[in-house]
Amino acid sequence: MATIDTLVQDFLAQKRIAVVGVSDKRETGCNLGYRKFKAAGYTVYGVNPHLTTFEGEPCYPDLKTIPDTPDAVFILANPKVTEQIVQQCVDLGIKHVWMHCMMGTKPGAAANMTSVSQDAVRVCRENGIAVIPGSCPNQFLQPDFGHTLMRVMWRTLGFMKVSENGAK
Repeated sequence: MATIDTLVQDFLAQKRIAVVGVSDKRETGCNLGYRKFKAAGYTVYGVNPHLTTFEGEPCYPDLKTIPDTPDAVFILANPKVTEQIVQQCVDLGIKHVWMHCMMGTKPGAAANMTSVSQDAVRVCRENGIAVIPGSCPNQFLQPDFGHTLMRVMWRTLGFMKVSENGAK
């Protein structure tokens, strides 16, 4: 069984990251993630079908239109969108996916605040995609105080465990 720390380390070892769900309408954790990845030296691609640019950079409607296939994908969107994006990952051969959930990786812990789809997690695993079904890169990549606190709290409560059958 891979631990959350191993999965995060493998995800963050990738160089080109697509960030699905960036927004120009409001400030989101997705926008913060995009900025943190950029600041850390990653090549970052914003993905939102309603935008053509994000923070002065091209924004793509889906993964298939990104000129260089990303190595990894972070998703902060509706779980139905997650399912579509995961299918694109399968089609493109992308092997690392992180589905956002505000409350760690425990299924059902944040039903209205999650991008995790258990069907998408299953599709990832059936297709050899390393998947992080919850939590947030902002808790691991140069975290601010609030994100550090969330990571510690979710770990303490047992919300940061990942098993082969899904989040635990």
